[in-house]
Amino acid sequence: MCNSTEARFSSILIIRPGGSGDAVMLAPAIHSLKNTYPAVHITILAERRNAGVFPLIPGVDTLLCYDRPAELIQVLRRSYDVVIDTEQWHRLSAVVARLVQAPVKIGFNTNERRRMFTHSIPYSHDDYEVDSFIRLLEPLGIDAGAVEMKAPFLHIPDDVAVRGAELVELLCNDPFVVIFPGASIPERRWGGRGFGQVAIRLAEDGFRIVVVGGQDDWDEAVTIAGDRGLNLAGKTTLAETAAVIARATLVISGDSGVLHLAAGLDVPTVSLFGPGIAAKWAPQGERHIVINHQLACSPCTKFGTTPPCPVNARCIREITPDEVMAAIGRLLVQPPKT
Repeated sequence: MCNSTEARFSSILIIRPGGSGDAVMLAPAIHSLKNTYPAVHITILAERRNAGVFPLIPGVDTLLCYDRPAELIQVLRRSYDVVIDTEQWHRLSAVVARLVQAPVKIGFNTNERRRMFTHSIPYSHDDYEVDSFIRLLEPLGIDAGAVEMKAPFLHIPDDVAVRGAELVELLCNDPFVVIFPGASIPERRWGGRGFGQVAIRLAEDGFRIVVVGGQDDWDEAVTIAGDRGLNLAGKTTLAETAAVIARATLVISGDSGVLHLAAGLDVPTVSLFGPGIAAKWAPQGERHIVINHQLACSPCTKFGTTPPCPVNARCIREITPDEVMAAIGRLLVQPPKT
């Protein structure tokens, strides 16, 4: 694209289906786009399960959901200068991109979906996903290699921050560690027993424990929190969960959207990986430690799908509380003994 074309951008539609983790990892690309073209109007076409992330990303001007028919119709009736489909594998979003009125259409060339775009971008399992998303901006004159990805790249709105403070008010400003036991698939779950043992040891070191998650995580959250922690599972919105995380000393999680929220808020993390590709999905930097046994059969997640595990997810199950505590110790050299 020539510079004269780049200068005419006024409206860009970004399509982002899927879970909350992908949505968070898209934030640096949105920042880069807005920094390069400050006047551009950015519309996000998300879905209801990840829409809660985008109010936390500065630079998003309009948020719509394709699984709300009236909002999808609204998108299809409008025209944009550019549409960027950030989905990696599935074809529905590529079809939507093709139907949207826009002279420039950008997306990954992972399968037949490449035919839906004017600019198809290579995609690799080996690349950090934040980098992959930023590479989608290259047809717009943005050099992916020159983009700086400094956290935090999420922002908690003031009213939500106040609610986050209220949720942990009982802790009386004591330092606390957030534990998230959930995951989108069973093979990524470490289990309440392991997290519970870590919670006991953290409490002995003087940390308070806050467990977050959805209603489906309630039983494990009860096991983890016991009578020593604050159980918020099923009690917070995604934005409120982020507000709690923003106040935390550390977050412990499996491969999950909550993990990416913590990284996006520049909160240190200890994460447990097995089925997922850590090089692609795990937070990067000195403030983040990944525990990964790297068994011969892992990672097994390919093309957006994790197969049922015939060996009871050994890659995750064999991680020990001692390993997790050692990682925590490397990030928190001096726990606040009471």
